[in-house]
Formats: sequence, structure tokens, C-alpha cells
Amino acid sequence: MLKSGRTKRIAFGFVIIVVALVAFIGISTQRRCDAQGGKDYEYIGLFTDVMTIVKKSYVEEVDSKKLIYGAINGMLAALDPHSSFMSPDTFKEMKVETKGAFGGLGIEISMKEGILTVISPIEDTPAQRAGIKAGDQILRIDERFTKDLTITDSVKRMRGPKGSKVVLTIMRDGFERPKEFTLVRDIIQVKSVKSRMLDNGYGYIRVAQFQERSDEDVAKALKALVEENKGKQLLGLVLDLRNDPGGLLDQAVRISDHFIENGKLIVYTEGRDKESRMQFTASSRAKEPGYPIVVLINGGSASASEIVAGALQDHQRAIVMGTQSFGKGSVQTIIPLADESGLRLTTARYYTPKGRSIQAKGITPDIVVEQMEMPKETARRESLFIREKDLENHFENTDAEKKTDDKKEVTKETAKENADAKKAVDPLKVDYQLVRALDLLKSWEILKKMGPEKR
Repeated sequence: MLKSGRTKRIAFGFVIIVVALVAFIGISTQRRCDAQGGKDYEYIGLFTDVMTIVKKSYVEEVDSKKLIYGAINGMLAALDPHSSFMSPDTFKEMKVETKGAFGGLGIEISMKEGILTVISPIEDTPAQRAGIKAGDQILRIDERFTKDLTITDSVKRMRGPKGSKVVLTIMRDGFERPKEFTLVRDIIQVKSVKSRMLDNGYGYIRVAQFQERSDEDVAKALKALVEENKGKQLLGLVLDLRNDPGGLLDQAVRISDHFIENGKLIVYTEGRDKESRMQFTASSRAKEPGYPIVVLINGGSASASEIVAGALQDHQRAIVMGTQSFGKGSVQTIIPLADESGLRLTTARYYTPKGRSIQAKGITPDIVVEQMEMPKETARRESLFIREKDLENHFENTDAEKKTDDKKEVTKETAKENADAKKAVDPLKVDYQLVRALDLLKSWEILKKMGPEKR
């Protein structure tokens, strides 16, 4: 009996200790909650109160889903210009967009100082053909002012069936007053990579947007340039990232990886949690030869474009030429939600290998070159030059085989060739920045041939 009573006393004492411990933990937890997030519960209560009032008293019956979606949109819009909520339709469209095909106008947009602003028009789209430029402020979409619209709402209003029209009211530096641009919607097929030879040995690659296959396309372009150069190594490369609004981070890393030595840092990200703190280094895959590279950027170069330009600049693998880039130095994580909607949330800032944050600053070119109109070769300029035939008493050409005007018979084939030549505009005749980039590459090769003793 004594043993049994003693056991009961021990058990009773143990229960008291447990109750006291639970009470202590509960009090501590409550204090911690009050200190850290007590206000959160208060505001959530406020939200549910408002929702209940709206559901009960609003002049018309309101769908709960509409209210919740609107509340989430407002919540994310209060954070930064790049965080947003995507409805199931918008989320689905976003996933299609990264594959390179989507409907709309072909404009990458952002909020800048509260104004809907064009980061850049995508190449060969209705926006570019209509004359929309990087930095343009979109004040109205049709009759709706954009001041109170989120980016998601703005995108929805600019999307639509192929062939339908939309009017954008644009304000631009140099405009005395806003101007209206009428655009015809189209299915946007973005070819992310284009390439060509500029001159003997000098290649050109243009990346319009960083999509799922951009790295593969760049690899194919590099190979094609060598083949076009009769199997010889390139003497230099222009990597054109102008008006490239960015895209997928992993594609920026992989494209940089073609040119940066194994193990070297390409970009790193910093955020609040462990998952957002990452480093991306060059892999051990085969690299491009060490030919000189000029990277072209401008105010429409953003995000992934700036990662590539910054990495090549920091490692002195390329000269960056052009004008200051856009300055989007944040990383957005796409988070799928239960009802097939999605969250685009800013989770980190990225930094170049030397630790530069380009957020709201951009990449500064090594050589600043503004885009200018190329000088036109006119008859008037030609007339300024005096030639032998203009001199008094000059000798005539007595070559019997030559006709007076060296006239050729103009066949249908010749006329077609001439017409086609007029249509195909050589970018080296109209693109001042590209001409300067090629000149730099050529002078690089000349200096290398001279050797240090001749410089």
C-alpha cells in the first residue's frame, strides 16, 4: 500500500509540473506572438470585417473570388513594381510566353515612379513597328487611364485577339503633349536569337529575350558563325543586348557560361531566406576562344541582359558599349497556387561578380555611345569632290572596249535584284552603335598585330 500511495503522489507531482510547463510555454508563445505578429491578426480581422460588410451591404451581390483576387492584387501592388498576382488565365499565358509565343503587342512594361513605362518593345512586333520606344510612358490604354491600373491589369487590356486594335496614349521626352499610337494586335512569335557575319571574321549575335531555349540558340549561332567564316575562328563578336527586357535567370547564366572560365562567379543573389541566397558559377563545359567581344546595351536592356553584361564586364571578358541600362536588379520567383493561379514575388536582389547591385542604377558602359542617325551620302556631298574628269583639258578615256556610259542591259532579273537590295537594309548603314562596335573590334585586331614594341 505504501508503494502504491507513493506512486500516486509522484504521478500527481508530475502532472503539476507538466501543467506548469505548458502554461509557461503558452504564456511565452503568446508574448512572442504579441511582440512579432500581434498586429497581423488584428489586420486580418479588419480584412474579414470589411469583406463581411461588403458581402452583406454592397449595392449588388459580389463574388467572393473576385473580392479575394482584388485584395491579393492590391497587397502585391503595395510591395514593388515587379511583384504581382496572376489569375489562372494570366499564369497560363505567362508560362506560354517564356516559350516564345504569346498574343498581344510585344511590349515589356514596368512601373517607374508610379507611371506605366515601357522597358522595351520586343523586336519585330506591332509595338516596335508602330514606333513605341524604351522609356515611353503609357498614360492611357484605349480610354482607360493607367494611373490606377496594376501591371497585370494593364497587360490584360493590351492583350486581345489577332487583328484587333488598341490605342496607347504615349508621353515621351521631346513630346510637347501626349500622342496616340494605334496598334494592331498580333500573335507574337519571338525569335530570341539572331546572328550574322558583319565582316570578314567578325560575328554578330542578337538576343531579343531570354527564353527557355535561348542558350541552345546562342550555341547554334556561334557554331553557324564559324561555319560561315569558312571554319576559321572568329576575330571578334558583337553581342547585342539592346532593348532586351530580360527573362529567365538560368538562361542568362548559361549564355554567360560560353565566355567565362570554369569556376568563376557569374552572378549571385541575396534575399531574406536561405533559398534566395544563391551563387552561379561558370561550368567546366567547352568555352569560346578568347576573341574580343563588344556587348551593346541601352536603356531597354534589363534584368537578364544586365546579368550577362555585368558578368562579362567584371571579368574583363568584353567591352560594354552603348548607354546606361535599365537597372532592374531584382529576382522574381514564380510560385504556383492551389487554384492554378500564380504569384510573381520579388525574393532577392542579384549582384555582379564584383558585388555591384544594379537595382535602379543599371550597368554603366565602358564606352558611352549614343545612338545617332547615320550621315547620308547625298549627291551634294559627292559633288564636293573634284575628279580628273572635272579638270579643264583632261584626257578622255580612249579604251575602245568601253561604252560611253558603261550601260548594262536591264533585265527583269536585274531589276528584281536591285529591288531586293533596296528592301534589305544593311544594319551597318543605319546603326551607328553597331558601326562603332565593329570599328572597336577591328582596331583591337590591328593593335594586337602591331605588338607592344610598335605601340
